[in-house]
Amino acid sequence: MVVLAILTLLLLALPALAEPITGVPRVLDGDSLVINDVRIRLHGIDAPEKNQTCGVDPVQWDCGQRASEALSEMIERTPVTCDARDIDRYGRVVAVCEVRGVTLNSRMVLEGWAVAYRRYSMDYIVDENYARQSGRGIWSGAFIQPEEWRRRRRSSINSSQRLGNMPDRNCSDFKKWQDAQSFFETNGPGDPHRLDGDRDGIACEGLRR
Repeated sequence: MVVLAILTLLLLALPALAEPITGVPRVLDGDSLVINDVRIRLHGIDAPEKNQTCGVDPVQWDCGQRASEALSEMIERTPVTCDARDIDRYGRVVAVCEVRGVTLNSRMVLEGWAVAYRRYSMDYIVDENYARQSGRGIWSGAFIQPEEWRRRRRSSINSSQRLGNMPDRNCSDFKKWQDAQSFFETNGPGDPHRLDGDRDGIACEGLRR
């Protein structure tokens, strides 16, 4: 059933790959946008999660939130054009996006607010090297790679669930759709808390109205 649902999502999303997606986006986090209800994941980069912190105790800072703000500042409510490359397992369009002639994927890595996502692309390694050498953004101090941070978070949540310490979550437990979606993706793949009733990859859709 899960495989069938994923295949259905891919087939429904194929038209989105045919032509550029353009519009003023809503920023979800440092590497995710929504344009005209189309969820977009920036190709080849990985930004800190919205609730991820960087640094070392007792000095930590909200690098995930800052990455989201950096992307918003680059866009400044200006129309963005995204060229689709793929569809990911969550049904998001994976794309390279530009605003005013600037490629957002590259600029986020160059400014140190995302890393090159080498598992999927080698396009932004030069940008990452420059940011690292210059101490920009998250490279100004210690941080955990976003992918590793997600892995540890999932491991911690799964351990809590096995011990019976993790209560079931419902859509009513979230005030904002972004929080529900972030929780849903952090606990993926799968939907152990049953937040995605129609299995379209979008959690708690009622919160978006």
